[in-house]
Amino acid sequence: MLNDLVRGLKLAGLALVDSLLLVWINFCVSVLTIGIGVPLLPKALDAARARTARQRQLAREWTGVTVEEQYLPIPAGQPGFIGHVQRGWAMLGDTATWRDLRWLLLNPVVGSFLGLLPVLMVIEGLFGLTAPFTWRIVVQDWGWENSWFLFVPLVDQVTANLAAVVAGAEIAAGLYLSRVFLRLHGNWVGAMLDGRSRAELTQQVRHLTDSRSDAVSQQAAEIQRIERDLHDGAQARLVSMGMTLAAAETLMKRDPEQALALVTEAKNSSANALRELRELVRGIHPPVLADRGLVDAVRALALTLPLHVDVTADVPGRVSPPVESAVYFVVSELLGNVVKHARATHASVDLRYTDGRLRVTVHDDGVGGADPSRGTGLTGIERRLSPFDGFVTVFSPAGGTTDVAIEVPSDLVTIG
Repeated sequence: MLNDLVRGLKLAGLALVDSLLLVWINFCVSVLTIGIGVPLLPKALDAARARTARQRQLAREWTGVTVEEQYLPIPAGQPGFIGHVQRGWAMLGDTATWRDLRWLLLNPVVGSFLGLLPVLMVIEGLFGLTAPFTWRIVVQDWGWENSWFLFVPLVDQVTANLAAVVAGAEIAAGLYLSRVFLRLHGNWVGAMLDGRSRAELTQQVRHLTDSRSDAVSQQAAEIQRIERDLHDGAQARLVSMGMTLAAAETLMKRDPEQALALVTEAKNSSANALRELRELVRGIHPPVLADRGLVDAVRALALTLPLHVDVTADVPGRVSPPVESAVYFVVSELLGNVVKHARATHASVDLRYTDGRLRVTVHDDGVGGADPSRGTGLTGIERRLSPFDGFVTVFSPAGGTTDVAIEVPSDLVTIG
């Protein structure tokens, strides 16, 4: 409990700092019109964010109250004076900034009260414990005949002893309240500084909008690819096969041998069309993926590649089919990049499912240097995973090995 008293004093000190910071912010605002406050205000608001971040940290460490910190991203501005204007305007447009300013306004009162009251009670109680030994000096020598300790008048030894008893109770109450008030302060931090509000909702809406746009664009591109493959492949072969059979029908009576050759040609065309249709279906959703799941589909994919690929897995079931399909094609594209660009001799794929998340790591011993900003491959992978709230991390130093990790939240499902 003594430790809680010390923490209360620290909270009171922080409340004093908050009040001084609020005065500084007011000064920065007051000199905005003459230009001096333009570079000062963003820094002062940064200091306010640091102060509230410290309060969130202490609330979590001392009381176990977790308070989310959510600020809208600040766009990169221009250097110099214009950059300060853009940054300050962006920060003032964030609701979280006004939440921080509200904290600086109210916490000097609430924080000081919650932090100092138990301390003052203990100090006053310690003074009251001396009453049995000092009441004569106070009352008789100093002439303070109307002295009181709380509700106890100090007139003789009996009342002085009673004052000491009351003082002991006050000390106990102060120590007890130090813990209670510390918890109250944590709840106060949670009520005032919880960032799960407009910032979080704005980020979610922005993410959902981007994900929906990416999903629609990706679906449209996939439909166009299927249409193109059907038109240039199977459809063309089927049209050619029909024309060949029509010619064979015409030649059937006057040149049976030539008609038989045309039928044989049509048979070969049908086999090729069937093969292309199967490849097209495999590109849309591989049968092994539907039948045996992601792990076996990745193992089957690894066997088709011109380099050695180790596949390890710890997935205790099937994830949802859309996630399986997305992750499969992501792994397929990553391994395709390894074959095309990495000049690797060995690769590995590790699939893990823990805590409701599927994690896949693709490693190769190639030349490294994979950079999402220099090509669309890794960006396309991010877009493929974004509808599922998945993300990609890349570690690929030039001249070294490459590790690409993807993570997608998904529940295990029963299929069939």
